Amino acid sequence: MKVCITGAGGQVGRSLLQSAPSHIETLGASHADVDICEAERVLEFVARHLPQVIINVAAYTGVDRAESEPQEAFRANVDGVRNLAVAAERVGARLIHVSTNYVFDGEQSTPYLPSSPPRPISVYGQTKYQGEQAALGVPGERAVVVRTAWVYAAIGSNFVSTMLRLMAERDAVAVVADQLGTPTWAAALAAALWRFAERPELHGIYHWTDGGVASWYEFAVAIQQEALARGLLTRSIPIRALQTNEYPTAARRPRFGVLDTSSSIEALGYAPPPWRDNLRRMLDGMATA
Repeated sequence: MKVCITGAGGQVGRSLLQSAPSHIETLGASHADVDICEAERVLEFVARHLPQVIINVAAYTGVDRAESEPQEAFRANVDGVRNLAVAAERVGARLIHVSTNYVFDGEQSTPYLPSSPPRPISVYGQTKYQGEQAALGVPGERAVVVRTAWVYAAIGSNFVSTMLRLMAERDAVAVVADQLGTPTWAAALAAALWRFAERPELHGIYHWTDGGVASWYEFAVAIQQEALARGLLTRSIPIRALQTNEYPTAARRPRFGVLDTSSSIEALGYAPPPWRDNLRRMLDGMATA
């Protein structure tokens, strides 16, 4: 099976390339290889390489920046996905598209099901929701949308790398404590995406994150504790818990962004490890690198 990974230069794209099963031929497509926003280039690229599956992890991810750059966010997160969906339909390929818990408003108090009505409260969330519709609208039963949350990796810009840097540079940090979600290691998400790729009968919307629930504050506390234990930090600093209204941002975030992954667990036949276990695994890799 030949699988094209768009957004191959990002943290999930790199994890997909590093963890590809041996029987799968991978084609990593970064922005330099093909700009998914350019419809003709996408059609030509896909027609030339003829993948059986396209996994799209390319996206505009600047949540706050999107509030002042809505057209750029729409172009990548909606038009780009539609271009991939059209190209997939042309060659009979499946499309697996990664989305986000930011399609929900966070007003719920129980984990969101794949069938829960999306109500995005930011430009980023709105464009990701419209991107889901674009992904599902063309290839039909050959399309899968996988929503995830709070993704991090050893490379790239993410919450873990930011916290490690700030904890090394500052005498204290402050982190929002009243927004809940699930930290998700990019390598663990990649493993699930490969399982989706190998299950052609699956289609529609699924959720996948690591196991459990945390606030950003609890995530930061865990990062410091585990990094200290591995020598990635040399000192402990105070971490102050903030309320959202104490940390204003351009874009609103869901207060509660926990996703119900039970349908994915049933479909794929395995459950994700707890988020803190995967955080330890990632930091172990950083400590021995």
